[in-house]
Amino acid sequence: MTPERPDPAVPTATYRLQLQPGFPFRAAADAVPYVASLGVSHLHLSPVLEAVPGSQHGYDVVDHARVREELGGEEGLRELARTAREHGLGLVVDIVPNHMAMSPRHNRALWEVLRDGPASRHARWFDIDWEAQGGQVLLPVLGGPLGQEAEHLKTDGDVLRYYDHAFPLREGTAGLPLPELLDAQWYRPVWWRLARTELNYRRFFSISELIGVRVEDPEVFEATHAKILELLREGVVDGLRVDHPDGLADPDGYLRRLHEATGGRWTVVEKILSDGEPLPASWPVAGTTGYDALRHVDGLFTDPAGFGELLGRYRRFAAPQTDRGGDWAATVRRAAYKVLTHELATEVDRLVRLTSRLCATAPETGLRDRAPWALRTALQELLVRLEVYRPYESVDASAVVTEEAAAEARLAFAVPEEAGAVDVVRDLVLGRYGDGAEYVEFRTRFAQTASALRAKSVEDTAFYRYVPLLSATEVGGNPGDPAVSPERFHAYCARVQRDWPSTGTVVSTHDTKRSADVRAALQVLTECPERWADVLAEVTHAGEGVPDAQLAWAAWQTVFGLGPAEEERVRGALLKHVREAGLYTSWTEQEPPYEEAVARFVAAGPCGVPGERVAAFRASLEAHIRANVLGTALVQLTMPGVPDLYQGTEHEYRALVDPDNRRPVRFTVDGSDGSGKEAVTRAALRLRARWPDVFGDTASYEPLSAEGPAAAHCLAFVRSGEVLTAVTRLSLRLAEAGGWRDTRLPLPPGRWADVLETGREFGGHARVAELLGRSPVALLERLPD
Repeated sequence: MTPERPDPAVPTATYRLQLQPGFPFRAAADAVPYVASLGVSHLHLSPVLEAVPGSQHGYDVVDHARVREELGGEEGLRELARTAREHGLGLVVDIVPNHMAMSPRHNRALWEVLRDGPASRHARWFDIDWEAQGGQVLLPVLGGPLGQEAEHLKTDGDVLRYYDHAFPLREGTAGLPLPELLDAQWYRPVWWRLARTELNYRRFFSISELIGVRVEDPEVFEATHAKILELLREGVVDGLRVDHPDGLADPDGYLRRLHEATGGRWTVVEKILSDGEPLPASWPVAGTTGYDALRHVDGLFTDPAGFGELLGRYRRFAAPQTDRGGDWAATVRRAAYKVLTHELATEVDRLVRLTSRLCATAPETGLRDRAPWALRTALQELLVRLEVYRPYESVDASAVVTEEAAAEARLAFAVPEEAGAVDVVRDLVLGRYGDGAEYVEFRTRFAQTASALRAKSVEDTAFYRYVPLLSATEVGGNPGDPAVSPERFHAYCARVQRDWPSTGTVVSTHDTKRSADVRAALQVLTECPERWADVLAEVTHAGEGVPDAQLAWAAWQTVFGLGPAEEERVRGALLKHVREAGLYTSWTEQEPPYEEAVARFVAAGPCGVPGERVAAFRASLEAHIRANVLGTALVQLTMPGVPDLYQGTEHEYRALVDPDNRRPVRFTVDGSDGSGKEAVTRAALRLRARWPDVFGDTASYEPLSAEGPAAAHCLAFVRSGEVLTAVTRLSLRLAEAGGWRDTRLPLPPGRWADVLETGREFGGHARVAELLGRSPVALLERLPD
């Protein structure tokens, strides 16, 4: 087979750049020659449209019609595209259809709505329930109750100011006394704490600073996508990454409209798939952004038996803080109850109002005579039992809101007749009462609330409460059962190649809580849980200064995974950890004494003298950590799908949760880390670029099985009969069992050349000790006949 030029419509690999005022389009253009030298086909840019000034991420869009000036404006983006083209690269851009920044002084469309109310030409843009607050939009911006903050509200011409906030005044109201002036507006500034229960606009999860956009409206879609579509038509941009489709009213319809508008450009969606959940087959996209791939790749390097032992030791070490015994499903459910009654209380209230209205006015007798409290209980009990993010129009909802879940939900009622509310709510979700406007609205609101609940209860709460293995607490992960067998991995790859061959794959992103290389180190702990327990006993024997045992467990794993690092980085990550967990402090109810104790513990323990013992233990396992680092990288780069590299991860890259993972990186060749990761990355990417058909839509994926005493430690596969990947898994267990010995890997017919080390060829039944003896990974290319 002769290598062919890649089809520019489908990337062979992408490289994610985090744009921000300190790293604008000009800096990205400077990095282009280096990025192109790696072998990727496209730059993958974080959002490029106008955002709140100073934003470090760009997801708080304020104007869809303009490219962000702080990054260099539209000309800067076009110049970046020209530079990229000169080096053979295209551009993939992240877009944000679900929400905009709730910042009236920067968001002019929102400014008009607050000034003119429902009659504003932009009123249809925003998902506002005007009836819920007497025709006003509740703005949770005050630092305290109005009585305490009134003196800080000042009129300035036709503007109302509150510190650095600015709001438009309704025409003819500027001269009114403050109480009358506030009553006369289309909005009502209130204490920020009221956002929990009183808010009447849809948010991004529970973030009140982001307001939901009604992109399901064709007019809104056209207005908010015109600039991006123009950039696509003119060849400035080649593909799209769609942020958070789960928040949309109609993801199915939105993606169909987007597909038609872009002419079918390569598009991936940030869809988080629960373990075993398929992507809706009807979605006209290339696939997901790749968190499902991350879960499967990580799982290969996690020892199931060792994880079980680690879990047992975690329960003993951290009791009673392990949240009633350390059960993952129970932890998620308890977190979900709390989220529904706190962060998402206003969303639940809206669902209850809608459901009550349906039951009171519907002609169907089966909906009648349901008390609001019973409907609320039924809604909550069903929502907390969903095991996926949301139901979809194109997927049978009964597979999501199951009869088993309904049966469990009925147990929350003491009287069987009252438990009938569960059946009412479930039938509404399943669409059994028809497709009238209010029924569709109910299903939409239920799905959107489910999505926000899943994200908040799992990613932002349970992942910080259930921590036997930190590497498993990752977006899309399954911390209760993180290990993935080779057979299961091969089956996953076969499905991807068959159904979504151009889907995205990732192992590190701007949203991962730990970079792939940190997780690779942590996975080694599943191969030596007893030794890890001994180390913990040494560093925590006195128990002095430990705020709580669960935090201590997480803290010691953090510094093990990260390696020696600045105290400030570790402290920041752990303070975020305890606030997200919400057990002793939180973002909204901070407990200074506890947080000060956490800071003291970090300084004296993980980043103090005891931390040196953990560092020494990590150093003793360096060869096995390296095996996981290289194995993770090579598997992701050669498995089915389009790999996305996060900036800097072509080198060994150790980072914690944002903002730690958004620190500046150097775009230079750097072989100094000694891991060999850069060489592996470059070799794999260049193969993908030279052999697009070997890895593309028409490619094949064939598992290879080793034979012999250590066969389970070799993961291998062949792409289209031309490129062979072999990696070592669970290398510490392998070493303890005596190494490869006479294990062999039967190769497909022909001679195979080692891409990573010239001069080495293999054929027939290759001895794995020779294949993987010098390096824990091998990348082979079939020689011409």
